[in-house]
Amino acid sequence: MGSNPTLSAIIEQHMPALIGIVLALCVCGLATIVGFDRDRAFYPIVTMVIASYYALFAVMGHSNRALALESIGVAAFIVVAIVGFRRNLWILVIALAGHGAFDFVHARVIADPGVPVWWPAFCLAYDAVTAAYLAALLVSSRLQPRLSR
Repeated sequence: MGSNPTLSAIIEQHMPALIGIVLALCVCGLATIVGFDRDRAFYPIVTMVIASYYALFAVMGHSNRALALESIGVAAFIVVAIVGFRRNLWILVIALAGHGAFDFVHARVIADPGVPVWWPAFCLAYDAVTAAYLAALLVSSRLQPRLSR
């Protein structure tokens, strides 16, 4: 007979993702309440900050190779954030969701010794919720996807 995992073990296993979900909802919700997300620059900046954490982890892990590889990804997300800001915020929805997918495969693509073991699940959840929240803002017309001319 196999042993069933206890509720405590299940919660512990999923805690990083649960924290990512709650934190993303809190940040996005507060941005709406305070009015930060009325500025189209808010989610592009969030995207750039999210992407930059992997470079930070490479520095923390003392890995120049990881830093070089992570910097390529950071640069790509910065470019996408700028393009999304200037062209259409739906690009940011795709970028945030894409970063979540990157979190899922990151360890298989880049060996970065500074990445905490819990980070991919946390960041994937945070990215997915933030992407969904931004999509909801765009669908509800609370935020315009394109710059007004």
